[in-house]
Amino acid sequence: MPFLATFGGVWVSLLALAAVSLTAQDALHSTPMEVVHGKPYVMVMVNGKGPFRFIVDTGTGGQAMVTPELADRLGLPQVGQVRLTDPTGQGGQRTPVFEIDSLQVAGVEFTGIRAARHVLSNEDGPCLGLLGFTLFHDYLLTLDYPNRRLTLASGTLSKDERGTVLPFLMPDGVPIVTLNIGSLKVDAQLDSGGSGLSLPERIVPYLKITAGPIVFANERSLSTRFQAKAARLGSDVHLGGFTYTKPLVEINPAFPLANFGSCPMQNFTITFDQINLLVRLAASRKVFRIDSLPAVNRMQNSPTESAKDLRLVPVG
Repeated sequence: MPFLATFGGVWVSLLALAAVSLTAQDALHSTPMEVVHGKPYVMVMVNGKGPFRFIVDTGTGGQAMVTPELADRLGLPQVGQVRLTDPTGQGGQRTPVFEIDSLQVAGVEFTGIRAARHVLSNEDGPCLGLLGFTLFHDYLLTLDYPNRRLTLASGTLSKDERGTVLPFLMPDGVPIVTLNIGSLKVDAQLDSGGSGLSLPERIVPYLKITAGPIVFANERSLSTRFQAKAARLGSDVHLGGFTYTKPLVEINPAFPLANFGSCPMQNFTITFDQINLLVRLAASRKVFRIDSLPAVNRMQNSPTESAKDLRLVPVG
């Protein structure tokens, strides 16, 4: 089954990876979660060695990725290749897939993991691998940003908590929820490996914008280069019972979906139930603001002369 990954502006399509086998089924497992620029990192044992620092990326729909450095250090056997593409569906390149006998996180051991080789950003510190969303298919995965914990548990979520427990779709192994922007409904990835709140450029004519858009960065994906823009919305953004008041957003011409990235996600304790396609959001308040854009994890971040004030305060 193909999956999409977003990390630092890169989308990755991987084909035909093996299923996950779980060898620990206790009720609750927890581990410290480092949060840097909103992105979650945990320590992982690979084939009994480590620990190694991995990012947890819900925007990646496969099991795992490893850097060339880690694959070489552990002598991981290559078992095939996959094709990497970006969301435009253009271009693509082949990369090796390695077999991991044992991967341990939060006291849970996953076996028979297929991990694609991919270079990951070290802007937030050394990062030797990535844990994808579908790795946790048989567990309730909780990213507790306020308390800096990752938890894996058995059980299911209930739909009864209106406004807090939301349904999500998972067509490519990545959770997609509905954002309400004014009267507009927008599909958005819940992407812990992404950055801010990003909206596709194609919906701009339907948005109320009070400042911008202005170009603030030159970016590139695997097959294309593009200019990212910033804009201040004149409408609130709603995710379930939570509100982002007239936020500053990124307008992205390359990606087809909105992206609810690490910066807005870090306000919550988020629990994913992949079996029932439900996600629970818990926070200490209901209303938030986004008044600046994240300036990290851009594959090529070259601000233009016009992007002198990324706060984009509305005029009048």
